[in-house]
Amino acid sequence: MAQETLPERPPAGGAGSHTGGGAAAPGGAARLGARLRRGGRAGWARTLLVAAAGLSMWLAFPPFDLTPLAPVGVALFTVALRGLTARTGAWLGFVGGAAFFVPVLEGIGQIGPDAWIVLSLVQALYFLPLGAGIALVTRLPAWPLWTAALWVGQELLRGRVPFGGFPWARLAFSQTATPLTPYASWGGAPLVTFVTALAGGLLAYAALAAHRAYRVHRAGTGGDGPSPRPWRTLLPAAAALAGIAAVTGGGTLIPTPASGRPVTVAVIQGNVPRIGLDWQGQRKAVLNNHVQVTRELAARVRAGELARPELVVWPENASDLDPYTDPEAYNAIDAAVKDVGVPVLVGALTDTPDGEQVENRGIVWDPASGPGDYYVKRHPVPFGEYLPFRDVLTRLITRFERIPRDFAKGTRSGVLRLGPVTVGDVICFEVAYDKEVRDVSAGNLLVVQTNNATYGRTSLPPQQIAMSRLRAVEHGRTILVAATSGISAIVAPDGRVVDRSREFVPDIQVATVPARTSTTPADRVGAAPEWVLAALGLGALCAAAWAPARRTSAGGDRAGGDSAGSNEGN
Repeated sequence: MAQETLPERPPAGGAGSHTGGGAAAPGGAARLGARLRRGGRAGWARTLLVAAAGLSMWLAFPPFDLTPLAPVGVALFTVALRGLTARTGAWLGFVGGAAFFVPVLEGIGQIGPDAWIVLSLVQALYFLPLGAGIALVTRLPAWPLWTAALWVGQELLRGRVPFGGFPWARLAFSQTATPLTPYASWGGAPLVTFVTALAGGLLAYAALAAHRAYRVHRAGTGGDGPSPRPWRTLLPAAAALAGIAAVTGGGTLIPTPASGRPVTVAVIQGNVPRIGLDWQGQRKAVLNNHVQVTRELAARVRAGELARPELVVWPENASDLDPYTDPEAYNAIDAAVKDVGVPVLVGALTDTPDGEQVENRGIVWDPASGPGDYYVKRHPVPFGEYLPFRDVLTRLITRFERIPRDFAKGTRSGVLRLGPVTVGDVICFEVAYDKEVRDVSAGNLLVVQTNNATYGRTSLPPQQIAMSRLRAVEHGRTILVAATSGISAIVAPDGRVVDRSREFVPDIQVATVPARTSTTPADRVGAAPEWVLAALGLGALCAAAWAPARRTSAGGDRAGGDSAGSNEGN
């Protein structure tokens, strides 16, 4: 069925651009000025619409959590791109991506405004092919399906390339407490992204169909002939809205089991000092804070104020002092573990045997036998924990001298025995990566050890909690989030937050949670849904690229030999 789209502006110098009487066409500067006044090839209306789309998606993420705005943002994005050429769609995609990533990644500004802006714009580059693809596939029948698949493909690429990717701020991570959340247990974060984008695509379809019905009705009442029955012209819009209801309602029918063998756990947040200490003093103070809070836990257990935990979790690099080589650090940790009397998962930085690199470890520390099994972070942060092209970059950017040694990459997953259960350990932003979490989902509990002190009181810590909530549902596991300065949390297998700390305060969390052994469909199918959906989008893109292009209702964009997309759709 034909649908209305926003018309794409004809290029300067095209039809209607010359003056009467055979006057010469305006010069290059005049043409540029005219194009800027119109908002470029796409026009200001579309440009503002994609910017509004990016801002809407941003507001769907923590700390705002206006979750319905994610599909609304997708809808605005789609309406703005429909009927354009791939080239113009790519440009508008980048504009929308920048409007999204710049605010959603504002916490990176704690490192420096240049790092924040550069990272945001690099992430926005992935919206270039997304915008081009949406402009093309909306020529096809059933296009809301294909646009949703393209969102999955964009996130697949962004989460892998380059340097292992940066999958922060995926659409799925805005839907961690909505009717769409249970889809995670079937197909992981990619399926949640797909249904979120599908709801947005259907909303765009409904809006365009309703607009067309209105125009048909207006034309029919103008005296040229009998007006179509209004209810018939609104059927496509009604069908799209029914599709949204089906997608949303389907999520509520998916069970999210939360039962399991009860185990009592404790999460320690020792906090970090900020003022008046040199580098070495800061490291000792962080360790001492976690030792003291653990001793406080032990004292409160003996006093009967808190239940006795069966295991304790410390955050990432709660000890920046290597306990294997620093006797003072070893003795402090060992005394605290003996005091609480149960195994503790200790986050510590350790040297590699050759001293050339650093390992970010989660160490199982037993009160009787001391340090035992451990996990080494497998996905260190590029430009933060290791430096690609070190020889070149350190000459160009003096800030990189703050990374004197690279962090070594771990070689095995973090499934560890901790007291009466097994835990699957991931460290810091590894929680954003599907594979890293999937590889440890065999643990009875999942653990996220993190250090968010640099990004404190920004949007990044609550966004990390949102990711943990989705992972809990995806794998049907309790998740223990231990952060040096916050936000620490205990998340139930159904995504409910059992306990949550404030930032930059010491905190002790004790709860009895289910330790589960069953697997979810998402565990069993692995990455297959992501690749299938991305392939679906790629196939639709190829079909649209090879299909004969039709003119848009506004005459299209003929500049540079590009043909405009059709405004036909079903």
